[in-house]
Amino acid sequence: MGYIEKNLISGEKVLYRTRLHSVAVLFPLLTGVLLMGGGFVCLYVSMANRTASTADSKLWAIAGLALIILGAITVTTAILKRNATEMAVTNRRVLIKTGITSRRTIELLLSRVESIVVEEPFFGRMLGYGTVIVRGTGGTPEPFPLIARPMEFRRHVQEQIEAAQAPPRPGGTTSA
Repeated sequence: MGYIEKNLISGEKVLYRTRLHSVAVLFPLLTGVLLMGGGFVCLYVSMANRTASTADSKLWAIAGLALIILGAITVTTAILKRNATEMAVTNRRVLIKTGITSRRTIELLLSRVESIVVEEPFFGRMLGYGTVIVRGTGGTPEPFPLIARPMEFRRHVQEQIEAAQAPPRPGGTTSA
């Protein structure tokens, strides 16, 4: 159960959910693979020089292990960061949570959303990611980069704002 499910108000339903796009882990993944590849090369050199049993062989092995561990940490951190970011539109609020060890949350009532700006670079339009900038009434803009399907997120927010502002239908019942 994620942050959003734990913090729903009574009667509140999640209508749309998104998170960071896969492209957010692309650069750290490539960096991690290069570091681990270099580590394996160092280990190979260490094994090739093992018969000489010099300090160089041990140094190559230590460097190789350090590079492999550093690469694994880089990849793991990127994946955790992607999975730790949650964005949702409910029938009452916009909820955004980011962070792994420290958390940053924004919970904005739909009636308080002043604007949602979407910035999509060229590749973002092609691959389906962009920056979502949420601004609450009287608040500062809050940018969230590399969000998957940002136009769909904005559309869901706008639909919920319109539904909340629509006058009640004739003959319908009103609920508190």
